Amino acid sequence: MDFHQIDIDRWNRKPYFEHYIKEGKCSYSVTANLNVTALLNGLRKKNMKLYPAFIYMISRVVNSHIEFRTAFNDKGQLGYWEQMVPTYTIFHKEDKTFSAMWTEYSSDFSLFYKNYLQDIDRYGDKKGLWVKENVPAHTFSISALPWVSFTGFQLNLYNGEYLLPIITLGKYFSDGETVCLPISLQVHHAVCDGYHVSMFINELQKLADSFEEWL
Repeated sequence: MDFHQIDIDRWNRKPYFEHYIKEGKCSYSVTANLNVTALLNGLRKKNMKLYPAFIYMISRVVNSHIEFRTAFNDKGQLGYWEQMVPTYTIFHKEDKTFSAMWTEYSSDFSLFYKNYLQDIDRYGDKKGLWVKENVPAHTFSISALPWVSFTGFQLNLYNGEYLLPIITLGKYFSDGETVCLPISLQVHHAVCDGYHVSMFINELQKLADSFEEWL
């Protein structure tokens, strides 16, 4: 996958990047509740799972914006990947451990869903942190806590130069009429501001509302 190097001196984000990568080093997270009432009903009618649908939706938003694909490559160069691949966690009920999996991204949901099911069928019962070999360099992380409807989630990263987003899903809940899904987005301030986080959440909600167009 192509990696496009950024010319920092010509980058309009240069002063922000340098401040948050050198002086005010910080990552931050925002948690929001997404309305998934209609989406969940649509998935149930098709006998499809919510988790892979959200992995697809998140990947679609990530791949729509350079800010969520900006990273350092293995040479320490700053740039952005042409396309990102999601890694996500799967839970093993027998021993309460998890494994990390990755599935090739496709903008075609039916193809992505098929690839997801094939990966789960092949690797889902394997134990260990990484169970599918040849993890691409151009991946970002998604995980889930389906046991709790959290109102906030924070990761304490010791790698201050990890620039890619990290997304965590919680347990969906209902007030009797609306079903909501908590989602936490963690980003590095060097590449993402509040505007970009808001854009991410709002575009996810639009995809949930317009599921009939892509499901």
